[in-house]
Amino acid sequence: MADGGHMQIGEVAERTGLSLRTIRYYGEVGLVEPSARSRGGFRLYTEEDVDRLQLIKRMKPLNFTLEETQRLLESLDRLAAPETTEEERAALRSDLDAFEESIALRCKALRKELAMAEEFGQRLRDARTGQESDHKV
Repeated sequence: MADGGHMQIGEVAERTGLSLRTIRYYGEVGLVEPSARSRGGFRLYTEEDVDRLQLIKRMKPLNFTLEETQRLLESLDRLAAPETTEEERAALRSDLDAFEESIALRCKALRKELAMAEEFGQRLRDARTGQESDHKV
């Protein structure tokens, strides 16, 4: 940690598995902002920022757009804000429900693609070893 619980971008990159360029890009498009800057102008991040980046990283393989990612992050931020009214919270929870449904559908599609890839790999292994297979290449 750089100072007072803050991390420099290199440590954040190491912890998240994201490149420095990707983290900077996410800042440029407004997905995550450094929580502070050092006296030398270096970006400083908190544990909360790392969690936010991890969430963004988890959305990527599900093919969420930057706009969808931004909308989800804004909903989560507003839901956590103490000034958000109960009526607003109900609408935000409804938005999160829609995201959960979308995630479930995207995961189902990914599982189907994975099964097809595994079957394809098995076909190639069978062809390489000359074994008969139920699956034609």
